[in-house]
Amino acid sequence: MSVFKGLKPIVYGGREVWPLVEGGKGVAATNHLSSGAWAAAGGIGTVSAVNADSYDAEGKIVPQIYNALTRKERHEELIRYAIDGAVEQVRRAYDIASGKGAININVLWEMGGAQQVLEGVLEKTRGMVTGVTCGAGMPYKLSEIAARFNVHYLPIVSSGRAFRALWKRAYHKVSHLLAAVVYEDPWLAGGHNGLSNAEDPRKPEDPYPRVKALRDTMRAEGVSDDVPIVMAGGVWFLREWENWIDNPELGSIAFQFGTRPLLTAESPIPQGWKDHLRTLDPGDVLLHRFSPTGFYSSAVRNPFLRSLEARSERQVPYSKVSAGEHTVQLDVGVKGKNFWVTPADLERARGWVAAGYTHALRTPDDTVVFVTTTEREGIRKDQADCMGCLSHCGFSSWKDHDDYSTGRLADPRSFCIQKTLQDIAHGGDIDQNLMFAGHAAYRFKQDPFYSNNFTPTVKQLVDRILTGD
Repeated sequence: MSVFKGLKPIVYGGREVWPLVEGGKGVAATNHLSSGAWAAAGGIGTVSAVNADSYDAEGKIVPQIYNALTRKERHEELIRYAIDGAVEQVRRAYDIASGKGAININVLWEMGGAQQVLEGVLEKTRGMVTGVTCGAGMPYKLSEIAARFNVHYLPIVSSGRAFRALWKRAYHKVSHLLAAVVYEDPWLAGGHNGLSNAEDPRKPEDPYPRVKALRDTMRAEGVSDDVPIVMAGGVWFLREWENWIDNPELGSIAFQFGTRPLLTAESPIPQGWKDHLRTLDPGDVLLHRFSPTGFYSSAVRNPFLRSLEARSERQVPYSKVSAGEHTVQLDVGVKGKNFWVTPADLERARGWVAAGYTHALRTPDDTVVFVTTTEREGIRKDQADCMGCLSHCGFSSWKDHDDYSTGRLADPRSFCIQKTLQDIAHGGDIDQNLMFAGHAAYRFKQDPFYSNNFTPTVKQLVDRILTGD
């Protein structure tokens, strides 16, 4: 096998590995099989430590069922599940890797109890985890935790500005364990991303100048060019990134693959999900803001997402008193008279109710959305069943500290992310659940490597990537 020109191993965790990182995908979309195999192939495998699966004595997945009566108690159950699952996944991945490559773990800083989970996992997997990737928020404490357990850390950012903030506040104190900085393209990466209010979700920006700006920021802070920037999001063929490799302007570069490893023999996602990836066309992955985290995220635009889009379109603003254009009282879908809307919105609301969307649910933004009875019951049940999987949840108003409430109205335009990700990862309906994917997923259909329904092993995929394809 001839390796793509310019591509060289990097030293990570004391050994040479290929500069190829498996993107960690929770819930349970990367596990020990995929990450262990990626490391065994010479790369950096990544176990998702976001509510990972654990197993019973017969090797069957333990269902994560919550029996406690209060959210706080269910949150504590969730943390126990999370630590037990991630520890089991790391141990199994480490065994599969057999001393080759490296095993990282990935956590979302916005997940509920992130620090407690991360510390619990690292305490029980000493010597097995080389590094921790962490994004979805500003993980200032990541370097401090890494130092305590003597592991590397790889923050995930989407701008030089974000890295500077992390470095100035905390990371400069633990510079020796900063193994890499992951630049995640907020327009192209799957799952949650770091699109800021200053950026237009409809206007993708070329990653090259953004990564150069990140490197310039790192240099200005005294970070060596030998610390790689890991390009994540939209990466498919390395030959398309030839001008990034061995480029003195960018310094050391590695590449992260999140979407391509979904379609491998070892990938733990159900067959229906794998099959659907082969059918996608450009534009079938939607960058949206329905996630209860409040972040933008990217997922397949299936009926689940379309129903959320439609729900938000059945939305009207209201005032509690007659004011401005709000001159008429809403007389459908609500109880009480303190809902003043425009005459045009009143007619729209009446039309929705006539079509079966008979309940108007208030949002935190002084609007109401119209839903069916079945939708209302589902929303209310999911909000009541909240198990505290996020540090702050827009959907249920949960917060994982202080008084355990965000103080805002629960938002019916969102959904329970833990429920849907657990469901799709374990065989649930792919049309009625959130299906994360990167925006390059349409290339499964175009790439001849996958023709005739070919599903590679992870080793075959890594070997293919190393050739430039």
